[in-house]
Amino acid sequence: MNLNQATIKIKNLRLRTYIGINEDEVKNKQDVIVNVKIHYDAERASDSDNVDDALNYKTVTKSMIKLVEGNRFSLLEKLTAELLTVASEHHWVTFAEVEVDKPHALRFSDSVSLTLSCYK
Repeated sequence: MNLNQATIKIKNLRLRTYIGINEDEVKNKQDVIVNVKIHYDAERASDSDNVDDALNYKTVTKSMIKLVEGNRFSLLEKLTAELLTVASEHHWVTFAEVEVDKPHALRFSDSVSLTLSCYK
C-alpha cells in the first residue's frame, strides 16, 4: 500500500490574458485566476529528500504562466484544457484538475469558472 500519494495545490495563480469573443475582450487583457490540483506518487521524494525525486511545481507553474500570458483564447474551455495538459504532462501524475475563474464575467457575480480534470 502506497501511503505517499501527494497532492500539490497551486492556489489563486493570478494571470492576465486575452479571453473572450466580445470586442472589448479581444482588445484588452483580462484577469484570470487559476487553481490546480495534481496528484502524484511521492514515495521516492519522501524517502530520499532529493528535489530530483519530486514533481517540480515551480516548473509546472512557469509553463502555465507562459501559456496563459502568451496566447489568446475565445473560450474558457480551451484555456482550461490547455492548462490541464500542462498540469498532467509529467509521467508521475495520476490525476490533475484545473479550475479557471474569469472575474466579473457576469454583471451580478464575482466570477464564472470552469473546471476540467483527468485521470491517468
